[in-house]
Amino acid sequence: MRYSTKLSDATHILLFIHVFADGDLSSNAIAASVQTNPVVIRSLMSDLANANLIQTNRGKAAPTLTRALADISLLDVYQAVEKTSLLHVDEKTNLGCPVGKNIQGALTNAYLKVQRAAENEMAQISLADILADFRF
Repeated sequence: MRYSTKLSDATHILLFIHVFADGDLSSNAIAASVQTNPVVIRSLMSDLANANLIQTNRGKAAPTLTRALADISLLDVYQAVEKTSLLHVDEKTNLGCPVGKNIQGALTNAYLKVQRAAENEMAQISLADILADFRF
């Protein structure tokens, strides 16, 4: 099963930009910290810039946060980089079976409740809260 690490990686990027504001903020440096390809970093940074969480200048490795860490929630980051919900219903079920016929609708309602609850919790957690758990 494949799962997304976009939220984790985007949060990593934002905190890297904050911690190393006066250092090397190139996609290569950030990619080395995240342990991924610089192309992945540039794509996530594009999403973060489109969501107005960072400001970038083409050809210049000097991204900046657009607001304080305390004013950026995990929900802000999630909405910037994730294009799908947390949970997904299997769309291929046997509609001739009473369970297969009903499971999609029933799970969709349950998953919407989980999604709302997760988003409400993410809205309460700032990047400053996450940074506070770091051990430098």
